[in-house]
Amino acid sequence: MKFARGALGGAIALLATSLLLFQGVAAAGPGGRAAQPVLDEPPPDGGSAAAGAPALGAVAAEILQPGIRSLRQLAKPEPVLPDALNVYAGTISGELNPRVAGVKPRVYIPNSNANTVDVYDPLTMKLLDHFRVGAIPHHVTPSWDLSKLYVENEGSSSLTVLDPVTGRETGIVSVPYPYNLYFTPDGSKAIVVVERLARLDFRDPNTWQLLKSVPIPWRGIDHLDFSADGSYLIGSTEWSGILVKVDTRSMEITGSLNVGGLPIDVRLSPDGKVFYVTNQGRHGVSIVDPLEMKELAFLSTGRGAHGLQVSRDTHFLYVSNRDAGSVSAIDLATRKVVATWRTGGSPDMLQLSPDGKQLWASSRYYGSVLVIDTDSGQVITTLRAGAGAHGLTYFPNAGLISLGHNGVYR
Repeated sequence: MKFARGALGGAIALLATSLLLFQGVAAAGPGGRAAQPVLDEPPPDGGSAAAGAPALGAVAAEILQPGIRSLRQLAKPEPVLPDALNVYAGTISGELNPRVAGVKPRVYIPNSNANTVDVYDPLTMKLLDHFRVGAIPHHVTPSWDLSKLYVENEGSSSLTVLDPVTGRETGIVSVPYPYNLYFTPDGSKAIVVVERLARLDFRDPNTWQLLKSVPIPWRGIDHLDFSADGSYLIGSTEWSGILVKVDTRSMEITGSLNVGGLPIDVRLSPDGKVFYVTNQGRHGVSIVDPLEMKELAFLSTGRGAHGLQVSRDTHFLYVSNRDAGSVSAIDLATRKVVATWRTGGSPDMLQLSPDGKQLWASSRYYGSVLVIDTDSGQVITTLRAGAGAHGLTYFPNAGLISLGHNGVYR
């Protein structure tokens, strides 16, 4: 892709010293064809609308902090959190767990409205496979030990099991209405998020026998993350504006917090002290103290703030603003938004390449995937997917274990 520098309005000389604007042309899809936006009907999951989001061809990136041309430049003068205090220490090097070192890299994209999965080679950007799964597949989830991939087929009440070595289906697990899937940090429990029935089902991750079902008294439970020691989780109830705290040992609710709006994705800070929660209704991110169950701050990012991904060096937290067609970066040391990149499309769930140089975002309303340079914010390419492209996973990836979702590693 070719990018041209420009300035806003007539103040070219002034803004050239403080802004870096990248204007891109539409990327080519598989086979060299230009990727055209395909506006899928927005699913009823809290999005304000796909209409009004920037077109995929109108690609630009803007660094908001004056004088800063890249996130790498911004991170240089900041202190590095010692590994002993960083919950993501196992991911920083970008090295793969030896158990998956020989697995070829693939990006699996579940297409919720098409009941299919697309598989791309992230090195060549070529489409390798396309196959049918169950109804309404929302996420592709790596198992705790990285040996399997699970596709959550909410409409079919099943998990499609994939062998990451071959990329082929090896079995089906029957569980009621799986929207999402997580694993406790110690690997002892799988947690099936059953949004339709407003509950979390704790299961044996080997036999899938139900250990305990935890009813959630608020509508819309769909995403969660764990404390540093794994003793509790914080979950979001999208339709009720409530965050819920659940003890993972007793499997009981121990607290809640009303943040309002439409809370979506949840991610623990590298130091383990706070949780970041996107809010699609308030268009930003809450910073939450999990001990006091108190909102410490709120950061505005963009319309329809949705997905989260910690950068490879753990300096930044990427936020997809699905209804704005942009991605923001939060400096985790200062807890401030330092960049917002106009990507176009409708970026939803996020994944990072093992080297941390590429951010992959499903563009849910456009049936495509955006590949973004994590330093400059440039859209490298746009790849075609199916209708309702959702919780993609880049596998294998850096980390010792998977906590589930579409690939959250520690």
